[in-house]
Amino acid sequence: MIYQRPIWYLVAVALALSAILSGCSDSQSKTNTQATGVFAKSSAVGYLLGDFRSPLTFSNPYAHIPAQCHIETSRGTQNACLFCHTNGVYRAGLGNNFPQAGAEPRLGNLQLEYSFTPINPFTPSPSRNPWENTLTPEKLREAVAMLGLDPQAWDMEAYIREDNWRAAFAQRPGDPRDWDGGIETPFRLFPGLDPADLPADSDGFVRSNTPRNGFFQDSAGRWMTGWRAINFMPYGIFTPMTGSVSGIYLRLPKPFMQREDGNFDLNVYAWNLDLLERAIQDRLRPEDGAVYQGAARTVAIERGLYPAGTEIAHPLHYVDVAADGGDSAISPYPGTRARRVKEVRYMYKWKAFSPTAFRPGVKEEGAPVYGNDAQGWVDNGVGWFLAGYIEDKNGALRPQTREELTQCIGCHSGVVSTEFPVFTSGVGNTVDSTWSLPRKFPGELGWKEMDMLRYLAKTDAESGATPGEAQLGDPLNRGLNKGEFRHFLDSVVGVSLYGDMPTAIERFLAATIQPANGYSAAWPALNTAGAGEFQQSQALRQRLLRELTARGGHLTAAGAIRGEWLYPPKDDALAAARRYRQVVVTQRYVKGKDVFPETPVTFRYFREEAEGFAHQDGRPYQTREVITDRPIDLENPALITYGVGIAETLINPDLPFVAGGTYFPDYVPLLIEPLQFEPETGLR
Repeated sequence: MIYQRPIWYLVAVALALSAILSGCSDSQSKTNTQATGVFAKSSAVGYLLGDFRSPLTFSNPYAHIPAQCHIETSRGTQNACLFCHTNGVYRAGLGNNFPQAGAEPRLGNLQLEYSFTPINPFTPSPSRNPWENTLTPEKLREAVAMLGLDPQAWDMEAYIREDNWRAAFAQRPGDPRDWDGGIETPFRLFPGLDPADLPADSDGFVRSNTPRNGFFQDSAGRWMTGWRAINFMPYGIFTPMTGSVSGIYLRLPKPFMQREDGNFDLNVYAWNLDLLERAIQDRLRPEDGAVYQGAARTVAIERGLYPAGTEIAHPLHYVDVAADGGDSAISPYPGTRARRVKEVRYMYKWKAFSPTAFRPGVKEEGAPVYGNDAQGWVDNGVGWFLAGYIEDKNGALRPQTREELTQCIGCHSGVVSTEFPVFTSGVGNTVDSTWSLPRKFPGELGWKEMDMLRYLAKTDAESGATPGEAQLGDPLNRGLNKGEFRHFLDSVVGVSLYGDMPTAIERFLAATIQPANGYSAAWPALNTAGAGEFQQSQALRQRLLRELTARGGHLTAAGAIRGEWLYPPKDDALAAARRYRQVVVTQRYVKGKDVFPETPVTFRYFREEAEGFAHQDGRPYQTREVITDRPIDLENPALITYGVGIAETLINPDLPFVAGGTYFPDYVPLLIEPLQFEPETGLR
């Protein structure tokens, strides 16, 4: 990630001219009378007051670079990079101007290089790993012990079944039908989605018995809130196996719900939502026309873009493997979603933004971030407000800080160029800064509550066994004609973007992948005795896992994705929740939200001498040592590449897939429509 100008220059200019910047903002902005860099952005109700804050004031000035970006690739056999850093969406011209796999030379190729941003005189190098909770979980345990707390004494099952969402929603001011609460309170931008109205009905629409929550009544007399649930194909993040599960809800402005005469009409709204889905998923048809329907007929349908006024609410839940939605006393939500939420996230598209208007390579990661810490929101620089509410030390939701929210900009943004710097970041795999709607199951299957592939709990499962099963298969990727989940397993050789393989999955693979079952070798444990031994065992694991997916071994006899990949045993789910609660009680979110029992092996050094690197101070790494930093370019201070990370990932762009290659620069996360699944081979 390379700046066009040194970060210190950008920050100095932006801070010195912040008052001018507020005056040069868009036509929806209103300048504050005090020349302090504070200005207001108009809303449907009033004005959102924010200010600029330099990331240099953060404890982690590079909060937008997530912990996953620091992992090793096991000499290229584990490429998690491609699921963020790609050229595909950009080359398709689909709501993204941020290619990160070599299509733009100034951005480099983030599948091949750890080319983190340049150093500057004021902060540590971004090529150092700051995510202490994830990198060294023992330090988090020490912080908990210093508080006099014993995590083993916590009743985690009771904790995750407590509802902390309703109390937060009750603090939201104003009309829940307005995106902006309109009053200067901490919960001003808390999404107007009442958890009492959930789960959504079978068609995905959220209906309410409370008149103030709805715009109009349906044929059964219930109130339509405008929110509709999205069921999308997850991978690598937000699966139950990673410790978090999502609900996703979308709402369009009132004109999209109305006929031309101004009367509300559910059919018109459903049609407009379908038009938006096809626009985001690049499936528009000639008969769709150029504009939305009804009272929104003046709004153009734009390929890869949401209309201004779009809202997205994202509650991120703990995992409760008993919560398949069948027992509201446990949880009303399907798909292992616990009652308790870790976070409630919110996006509002406050202005139109066209990525094609800005050429890639001019992002401004060092510029000040505009937002409001007391109210928990930031501007992502490309048309969206991002708001977030996270647990305080007692488990109640609170607004997130600027630094905590900058982590969100790291994945939900794009590139913009203005007269004065505006903080932007992002990845190459989003469509108009979003992840969920592009990955939505096409049609009615995708207009439902997020149910984690129709999770069905096994009520008689022992606490250490797989607790349920999926009822959906592996949907085919549109460009690959290959299952999305299979592609992830083949590329990452793990179940998350950390490349980890939890113990429960290791047991499944060790029992399944055996010569007696037709495999070329037995599934090996990772050999960490030395660099060569590690690489040999990891290469064998890659080969055997690809054998398994090629013969459909990741699927059940009925063609569904096996539950072992998705749903942790009850004991493991509670242990993961216990680890995360340590972050909650210490409020160390800026040191990482992902906590493992021990440092993941992908953060340890297993390189042969010819491909190795040293610490930035020149000290050599020892085998198995935790990688805390990587080398940077120090050859010529006059170049913009001075201080940029120069370590190679060891992913080989010339190695074909059949020989173990993982390089994939043009991945696009779109599914085939009509929906198709990986065929069931019967081999296993």
